[in-house]
Amino acid sequence: MVRPFSFLSVIAICAMAGACTTTNNAESLAQNDPYEPTNRAIFDMNLSLDKYFAKPIAEVYNTVVPEPARDGVHNMLTNMDLPVTFANDVLQGEPLRATQTLGRMTINSTLGIGGLFDMATHMGIPDHTEDFGQTLGVYGAGEGPFLVVPLIGPAPPRDLGGKVVDIFFDPFTYARFDGYKTLGYTRAAMDLVDVRARNIDTLEQIERTSVDFYATQRSLYRQYRNSEIRNGKPDTSDLPEL
Repeated sequence: MVRPFSFLSVIAICAMAGACTTTNNAESLAQNDPYEPTNRAIFDMNLSLDKYFAKPIAEVYNTVVPEPARDGVHNMLTNMDLPVTFANDVLQGEPLRATQTLGRMTINSTLGIGGLFDMATHMGIPDHTEDFGQTLGVYGAGEGPFLVVPLIGPAPPRDLGGKVVDIFFDPFTYARFDGYKTLGYTRAAMDLVDVRARNIDTLEQIERTSVDFYATQRSLYRQYRNSEIRNGKPDTSDLPEL
């Protein structure tokens, strides 16, 4: 499913990217951001929704729900995303990573009681995520012009299209049982709360230290996505020929 408040994707990105960089409006074309005025307006709207809805809920969640329970919810949500990761591992021609994903899904769904406990990590099986936007990037598809989408946040055409395709890779899209709609809504809501709650301090620090918060999230988003496409390997595309 396409997760709500994509601005919260940026929160997760900020938590993993590490450094903050900024840019000014004169560099919009160089940043491949031809719709920057509109993007900034949507970004501000998403920020307001986060400030008045997502963040307060996340703060209450962190206060009321004990950490072990929050970890269990996070583990289950992560486990539910593994079929999408597995499909993209296969499409990218990554047999080792696909095997790791399948192993994590099997172990955590059984020994981990539906993903409540992350037994696979304790057994030494590393975790990673993949999506169809990354798969397109692996095969050379360009990002396209930078876009910010209401409730979704940064979503250039390649990544936005990838989100749609991933819906069809998710087995829960086709599941039909009593309460399947409730499960879908609950999963989307808990995805939002979980990501926001786990990154409250990180986002506040980045916003506080950024001269231009919009430019910072744009840079962080691209750094993170490019790193994910390379599976964390160094970028050698701009190295000089010897």
